[in-house]
Amino acid sequence: MEQVDAVVIGAGVVGLAVARALALQRREVMVLEREATIGAGTSSRNSEVIHAGIYYPAGSLKARLCVQGREWLYAYCVERAVAHRRCGKLIVAHTPSQVAALPGIVQTAAANGVVDLRLLSRSEAQALEPQLECEAALLSPSTGIVDSHGLMLSLQGDLEHAGGLVACHTGVRALRAHEQGIDVQTDDGTVLRARTVVNAAGLWACDLAQRTEGLDPAHVPTPRYAKGSYFSLSSRAPFQRLIYPAPEPDRHLAGLGVHLTLDLGGQAKFGPDVQWTDDPQDLAVDPARSEAFYAEVRRYWPALPDGALLPGYAGMRPKISGPDRPSADFRIDGPERHGVAGLVNLFGIESPGLTSCLALGQAVASRL
Repeated sequence: MEQVDAVVIGAGVVGLAVARALALQRREVMVLEREATIGAGTSSRNSEVIHAGIYYPAGSLKARLCVQGREWLYAYCVERAVAHRRCGKLIVAHTPSQVAALPGIVQTAAANGVVDLRLLSRSEAQALEPQLECEAALLSPSTGIVDSHGLMLSLQGDLEHAGGLVACHTGVRALRAHEQGIDVQTDDGTVLRARTVVNAAGLWACDLAQRTEGLDPAHVPTPRYAKGSYFSLSSRAPFQRLIYPAPEPDRHLAGLGVHLTLDLGGQAKFGPDVQWTDDPQDLAVDPARSEAFYAEVRRYWPALPDGALLPGYAGMRPKISGPDRPSADFRIDGPERHGVAGLVNLFGIESPGLTSCLALGQAVASRL
């Protein structure tokens, strides 16, 4: 039986960041990925936004790792020449309740360490973005966008330079924990014995944890899936910044609303919406959903032309909380929680997972 020091399961942006952090500690690291390429799951189906860390509850892992990870990520992108832009975003309010809630958002952000938000009047916001419609807005200058695939290639390069490797086409069937380590059984029947295993399987993390012999099922949350569809703009957008609708204070949303995101070429996309599903592989975009998108987008961009939205792609949020509850925090479940030596399960790593990837990697490596 082949033995390896550390196995990371899942070659998304978080799995690669974790593996890189372990390899930089001079550990022998192998990343197992069931797909043909790195980042083929959630990491390739998101908004590619570098979040500032505004909305998350103070003291939560999401808040701490997002704010820390944001600064690390900007520095890393500069150092490694990963394409990115600190373009900023506007959080726009239309209703009296949204306008009244803006100062509270500033307070929440400040508690998280985000102290650069600016409250703007309607005229000040329109001076920045002339085609924008709102009653008031918040400017977040620390928000940006990143080439997520370029980022993952860079993380993989760091990992391999430090002696680690990525094995694609290598799904994991089951894990078995015992006194000598953790046996990792792959789909082709190969068994690896590892001292450390990090379950960074994203959408499939809960499923893999349920197939871990020696782990009490009480430590495995129930997976929930919130699909988010995106529509692309057929022409160039007249905005320089990202545009997000302000949240309604009297209702919880699984996402941040149908927002306008720009890619590094200036092309705009809108989304994601929220569609709860039992099928994590349901990634088809229903063109009929564009009707609701037009209504949402025209609240902040009334000049959106008819027929301008084209079906884009869909992503799936790997949630561990349902539609009737607030979004759960990240879970980094190590031996101190479940009692299995050498095992770390990453559960509910949805947004801001991309922004937090380097901080998540360091958090896992530090625990091990």
